[in-house]
Amino acid sequence: MNRQELKSFLDAKVEEYNQPGFIPNDPVSIPHEFTKKQDIEISGFIAAVFAWGQRKTIINKSREFLNLMGNDPHNFLINYSESDLKPFLNFKHRTFNSTDALYFLHFFRWFYEQHESLEEAFTVSLGEEASMEIRLTHFFELFFSLPDHPIRTYKHIPNPLRKSACKRINMFLRWMVRDDDKGVDFGIWKRIKPEQLICPCDLHVDRVARKLRLIKRKQTDWQTAVELTENLKRLDPQDPVKYDFALFGLGVEEKF
Repeated sequence: MNRQELKSFLDAKVEEYNQPGFIPNDPVSIPHEFTKKQDIEISGFIAAVFAWGQRKTIINKSREFLNLMGNDPHNFLINYSESDLKPFLNFKHRTFNSTDALYFLHFFRWFYEQHESLEEAFTVSLGEEASMEIRLTHFFELFFSLPDHPIRTYKHIPNPLRKSACKRINMFLRWMVRDDDKGVDFGIWKRIKPEQLICPCDLHVDRVARKLRLIKRKQTDWQTAVELTENLKRLDPQDPVKYDFALFGLGVEEKF
């Protein structure tokens, strides 16, 4: 396919998958269960962090975690007492355990006591044109800036400097930043532009993108995600990450 043929093909797939029917079977269904901005951010972040493995399990585990917060995450974080934390001692999802859970709650309480929105964790003290690599590195450093943070929890917050493709956090940022009329992504963050996003590069997206020659780099790391996004910008400079819908749909639903 030449570029125009590829664009037409992928644009059609975006239209097919970027619609409300995509929501129920995807982790994005978790933040869609909330309406308050902070609840959308918190639940979305949890769902994204848990997003490895089968989608059904990711959704169930996200709901289990949020149930422990009384399905009122922002209010819980601001007001919880020590006794409210006891149920989290038995929580586990793959390698995410109670130590990780308790630190997540500790960080979020600390952060929301000082800030209105989690967006500020990716924007405060950074210029409008800061690259996504800088934003994600800043977020990692902020997240682990509290005293006695557990080293084991590093694995759950990706960092470009550690060569991660940062799939889960890029997916979370897509949810928060992309703003269209399709009803899947939320578009509630306005300080980051859609063209600044990096495409989430999971197994399915990676495989399809390589078949379509959108990725040439052999390994899958941060530079691979950047390479993919740069090639998608040739198809749509303002909103390259919309093609995540097409690549993921082709990989998961159509086994492309």
